[in-house]
Amino acid sequence: MSKPRNVLLKISDVSKYFPGTQALDRVNLEVYEGEIHGICGENGAGKSTLMKILSGVYPYGSYEGEIYWNGDRVSFGNVRDSENLGIRIIYQELTLVPQMTVAENIFLGREPNRYGVISKSQLYGITQELLRTYNLDVPYNARVETLGIGQQQMVEIAKALSEKASLLILDEPTSALTIEETDVLMEILKDLKNRGVTCIYISHKLDEVFSIADRITVLRDGRVIDTRPVDELDEDKVVALMVGREIKHRYPKATRATGDVALEVKDWTVVRGDRSRPIVKDISFSVHQGEILGISGLMGSGRTELVQSLFGEFGTVVSGQMSIFGEPVEIRSAKDAIDHGMALMTEDRKNTSLILKHSVLRNISLPSLPKLSRWNVINQNEELASSHYFKEKLSIRTPSIHTIVNDLSGGNQQKVALSKWLMTEPRILIMDEPTRGIDVGTKYEVYKLMNELTSEGVAIIMVSSELPEILGMSDRILVMCQGTVAGILDNDGQVDMETIMRLATGGVVSKYS
Repeated sequence: MSKPRNVLLKISDVSKYFPGTQALDRVNLEVYEGEIHGICGENGAGKSTLMKILSGVYPYGSYEGEIYWNGDRVSFGNVRDSENLGIRIIYQELTLVPQMTVAENIFLGREPNRYGVISKSQLYGITQELLRTYNLDVPYNARVETLGIGQQQMVEIAKALSEKASLLILDEPTSALTIEETDVLMEILKDLKNRGVTCIYISHKLDEVFSIADRITVLRDGRVIDTRPVDELDEDKVVALMVGREIKHRYPKATRATGDVALEVKDWTVVRGDRSRPIVKDISFSVHQGEILGISGLMGSGRTELVQSLFGEFGTVVSGQMSIFGEPVEIRSAKDAIDHGMALMTEDRKNTSLILKHSVLRNISLPSLPKLSRWNVINQNEELASSHYFKEKLSIRTPSIHTIVNDLSGGNQQKVALSKWLMTEPRILIMDEPTRGIDVGTKYEVYKLMNELTSEGVAIIMVSSELPEILGMSDRILVMCQGTVAGILDNDGQVDMETIMRLATGGVVSKYS
């Protein structure tokens, strides 16, 4: 008979209310000492609210229920109370000081000093020892702004471990990581588990959760639906628990009849002023009406720079030819692109896609204001009616169209970002990481909408780091490597992830070389 495992954290009948919303409804959850516990759920399921209670952001008294730590009932008045017990949370948006070194960030506010003077040699010494102990491959004296996102994530983990973290909570930790960086993070977490560190791992990427978790808890509408060992579940079961129904086809790719060439690009080269070599070089491709062209490649391959330059928003020097429905065009700004029927849904919804402090209404209508105005005066009735139409069409869950976008879940923010471009009635829609950081149910809604748009003749260019998404939704796949086209594949059912990765890493595939 196996020995009972120690319950490190117990959440008992926790409920949390906001005006007009019950975010958590009598949540019960146990986390065992030394396990990696996966938590899955759609946007708005209550994951972030629960983590904010555990980290002391929502203090005791602002919610109902109790929290137990090693069997003792605890209450957190603030974040420091939670940290003093050994609970550390690493958010999706990192909280480092870019201009400071790795060592300075890790021990910020706790620097070794003598008579108030910081000892740099001692600071660097203990940082090196910490990084070496936990096999964190990051230079101790480098400024954080010079590091990639993956290494910055390691700095956040090192900072938590330096404060003797017993429970490490990771919220969507790989949303901006490359495949290689994700693999490194998985190995680090396995090593931490072997050292007795307990982890709660929150992610929409179910393949990651299954590769790393011992048990999985599924939340839906603020309730715990089930908690099971990972070997009693599979991805389809988790999806069904998350959305409350079975989704048989995660990627509902439609049978499409393509039309005329909507966009053709020849010999496209992009140079940024601070670089001597082109970021994008001699790229040629086309996309047809009613087609989804997927663009794949590793981080740094030039995918985002390519689509931003096509939209007139990247590059000091851009050369090459572009035609829209057979007519040569010059796109020098986003306004030019919009005027020619193009739309670009950027990869970073918080910084470049949305104005978080503005309302749903203002965000949706922003690119369409010229169409909604007469003599420079906005027709507010038309703006309200049009924005409300897209709110309903995309099922944006919000108390009001006047709600501030920052108060919405990630999935609903993504729907707002998509709505604002659909209102412009684009003929060519570019979607850069359209499902990053959103749940399975919302992804499915986005995919169905993409099918609807292509059936209406819209040409879609989709950049994605998720190979299953590329294979599941694209008609053709353009693979990039080091700023060039490594191959353009017909997605006829014969293409697999291995072929795409071989091209993306500079390998040769005879059929496409």
